[in-house]
Amino acid sequence: MPLPTRYLRSPMAWAATAMLASLLVLALAGPLLWGAAADLPDPSAVLQGPSTAHPFGTDNLGRDLLARVLTATRPSLLLALAATAIGASTGILLGASTAVVGPRARRLLAAVINLLLAFPALLVALFLAVVFGAGAAGAMLALAVAGVPGFARLAQTLAAAVAGTDHLASARVLGLRRHRLLWRHVLPNIAEPLLLSATTAAGTSLVALSGLSFLGLGVQPPGYDWGQLLNQGLDRIYAQPLPALAPGLAILYAAVTFQLLGEVLAGGAARRNPAGRADRTPRRPIAPTGPSGPAEDGLVLQVEDLSVELPTPDGVIRPVRGVSLSLRPGEIVGLVGESGSGKSLTALAIADLLPERARVSHRTLRLLGADLDAMTPKQRDRHLATGLAMVFQNPATALNPSLRIATQLTEAPRTHLGTSRTQALRDAEDALHRVALPPTLLRSRPHQLSGGQRQRVMIAAGLMMRPGLIIADEPTTALDTTVQRQITDLLSDLRRDTSAAVLFISHDIALVSGFCERVLVMYAGSIVEALPADRLPTAARHPYTRALVASVPDLTAERDRPLPTVAGAPPDPIAPTPGCPFEPRCPYRLDRCAREAPRLDDVDALQQVACWNPQPVETTADQATEHQVEADPS
Repeated sequence: MPLPTRYLRSPMAWAATAMLASLLVLALAGPLLWGAAADLPDPSAVLQGPSTAHPFGTDNLGRDLLARVLTATRPSLLLALAATAIGASTGILLGASTAVVGPRARRLLAAVINLLLAFPALLVALFLAVVFGAGAAGAMLALAVAGVPGFARLAQTLAAAVAGTDHLASARVLGLRRHRLLWRHVLPNIAEPLLLSATTAAGTSLVALSGLSFLGLGVQPPGYDWGQLLNQGLDRIYAQPLPALAPGLAILYAAVTFQLLGEVLAGGAARRNPAGRADRTPRRPIAPTGPSGPAEDGLVLQVEDLSVELPTPDGVIRPVRGVSLSLRPGEIVGLVGESGSGKSLTALAIADLLPERARVSHRTLRLLGADLDAMTPKQRDRHLATGLAMVFQNPATALNPSLRIATQLTEAPRTHLGTSRTQALRDAEDALHRVALPPTLLRSRPHQLSGGQRQRVMIAAGLMMRPGLIIADEPTTALDTTVQRQITDLLSDLRRDTSAAVLFISHDIALVSGFCERVLVMYAGSIVEALPADRLPTAARHPYTRALVASVPDLTAERDRPLPTVAGAPPDPIAPTPGCPFEPRCPYRLDRCAREAPRLDDVDALQQVACWNPQPVETTADQATEHQVEADPS
């Protein structure tokens, strides 16, 4: 249901709108209509009570209090809104910056925010009002500074959720500067709750400013606001309460208005939450700083002895251990294994997208012939951006939800190549055409697309700079079978048309065997077998590979038998064993397997296996299945 329709059906929305409109009218027209009467003294009507001529009475100079209350609407609201705007903008920038700065600066900002929150906001406002000096400007600045910590903590909390998203990580690799990350990728995604908080804070600021004026620290004579009018009428509250209560009622009316407005906006935002969200921009396009084609040896990607360490409360774990792989132009290589085997971490390490606390080591890491270790961080980011494109698993969390598709496709070439907006849009239309999407989708936002369309947009985004390597991290997992086939066909066509190499990560060994040319089987952070895809069903040598092949459902299998599974569970990464990690689950284990971890050795020119007891080709996958089922009768 559109938001205006919900407004029409909400009494609270009608009330908030009417009250806000009345305040705006009074703020604009009050000084013009009643300003002269508010400042006109009448010695003959000093300190009169309510009457027909003066409904709220008069003050000690005979000035009409109703006119003064109405005229005071403008300064009261302006000071409150100015304090809220300054405090909110400063606090939001301070808190949101924690998502884009380095770890040291992030810790420093967090410490500053925690320190500021240790002091009550009201006491800070009172103290600073005295320091700045009594007056409207001093009170406004005091309240603005006092409001900074609250907004900073809220923005810090919201930005922390955005800091770990895929679209921000991709934007970092694109080489976007921190201010652009902040304004384009962080603030738009946290703006809604911050706006709601600022709306209710405006009412709080109005009450606080009136309190400072009531204490003599705010607006000074001859100026006046509701707080000062309340102070002037206080000594008459027992004899004539209305002159004292009238400015108090105005303060209450305005505060309730802002509170109701915040409630209405919050309710509308909750109902307007889109069905699909997207948080990751899956591309790496930027102007190249090194070779734009494969290396002299013909390799697009060369990785040797890649390891990843992650600190945890229980100790350091190594989810990736000594991984080596290479891809040639136009080659599709599958990387398969159970969940938790280290496939995605390997891809993220290659793309330099791991969290800052992760430690990555390797002997060689070359992309398109360029040694990434020999580059500065900025050069490495730019080279990864031009040579590498990532297509992530979940299309619903792969695009920035606050930006249109056109912006997300054109951001990289416009930022790094200086491409004009018109040319970038033409390139985006061409990219969408290549993935069989209409150009009209450029005006859409991610939540307006289906899962298959979002996945195609991700691929189109990766193609905007014609990368030499596409890493597809389980791109079909969240899609139905028909769309899966469309995505794999699309990747095959793009590989053929652009000669880009594809590293296809999946846990679906049946899909990989029919789609890829070579297959790398990963277990417990290491590659245990590498072989041509056509050998996978019948010529796999490692027991784990055979167990994976045997676990693929077969429509011809007997229905009364349980589905084959890989017996046991993966090893504990906190306490790795010295031998082969698959040894506790292996039906062909030897005594040596528990003591020594095997290396990945050549079986022939096309196949490698890491196993002390590789199985001969004559042993079929069905026999391996029988062993697995016997090892796990359930």
